[in-house]
Parts: sequence; structure tokens; C-alpha cells
Amino acid sequence: MKSEIIPTILVKSFNEVKERIKAVENYANWVQLDVMDGIFVYNETWHNPKDLKRIKTKLKLEVHLMVQEPEKVIDDWSKVVDRVIVHFESKITNREFGIREMMEKCHKNKVEFGLAINPETHWAVATPFLKNLDLILLMSIQPGWGGQELKEWVLEKAEALRKRGYKGNIEIDGGVNNENIKKVVESGINLICAGTYIYRSKNIKKAIESLRKLI
Repeated sequence: MKSEIIPTILVKSFNEVKERIKAVENYANWVQLDVMDGIFVYNETWHNPKDLKRIKTKLKLEVHLMVQEPEKVIDDWSKVVDRVIVHFESKITNREFGIREMMEKCHKNKVEFGLAINPETHWAVATPFLKNLDLILLMSIQPGWGGQELKEWVLEKAEALRKRGYKGNIEIDGGVNNENIKKVVESGINLICAGTYIYRSKNIKKAIESLRKLI
């Protein structure tokens, strides 16, 4: 498993998306786009996949869909990004079947598929999908806004998944910084999302490098 620092972008407009991608594209391989519909979570962000057709970047793009009904938008997003992540807690028709169907759609488009679970959701909900999932995203904060503190007990989920035999990517999102990232990596997590720590730093390059040195 390859370890990665993935800058996360949580903004209101596409102009801000472009600015933030440009700010990190020389220092990272991936970037995460946080998409919120104002229903699944209270916050609402930029959420138009067609805009991405107008952007050129060497970065790989993953979209974290914090939306109420991901089945309605999965087709559009899977055409313009490299990885789609949906929430287990979203409103999904016939949940297990619906998740598998969305995963198949992404894989058909040669796009990776990930499943996100909120802090209060037990890790075992992902077990029916472990064989084919490209990624499990563990939310270490309540989804909806940045700047929250990491809930360290969430790391136990990563440890449990590794003991269960899951060898795929485990990603964490929320509150990661240079003071807690070692604990994060030791738990078995290999993909680390960071938004506030990176974008609020005085030097983005140094912020990313400081995290990378610790993994």
C-alpha cells in the first residue's frame, strides 16, 4: 500500500476549487474535492461535475460525495474524476445492492470506488464490500465543515479492518496534523486527508512536506 498526503478542498465556488488545486499540484499526487448538497450535511459547497471538464491538472481527483442521494449523481461524477467516495449513511435504494451497483458503474468507467463511514458508524458495515472496494474512508470528524479536532477513537476502526484482513486503502479525513499523524499511520491508515492544516499554513509546500516526513 502506498501512503499519500491528500489535500482536501472544501469551498463554495469553482474559482476557489481551481485556486486550491493550483496551490498544491506541485506537491501532491491526489486532491480530494468535498462535495456537499446542504441536505446530507448542513453545509453546501460547489457541486457541479461539469465544471471539471474546464480544468487541466496533473493531479488525480477524488470526490467525496456528502450528498443525500449519491445514486442520482454517480454517473456524472464518475466521468470526470479518478475516484468516487460515497457515504454508507446516505439515502441509498436497497443499501447493499445500491452500493454494489454504484461500485460497478465506477469500475466500468475505470474509476476507483470508496465507501465512507461516519464516526458513529461501526466499521463492520463495510465487510460485505471489502473484496471489491478500492478504499474505505474513515471520518474522524462529523462531516460538514473543516477545522474540527480528530476523534482518536476512530483509529480503532482501522486497526480492526487490518486485523480482519483488509489490505486495501484506508483513508482518514478530519483533524489530521503534524502532532497526531504518527498515531494515524500506526493504526494502519495509509491515505491521509488534510485540509485546514495545509491550506491555513503560511507555506503550503512545507506543510505537506512536514506531514509526508512523518509517514
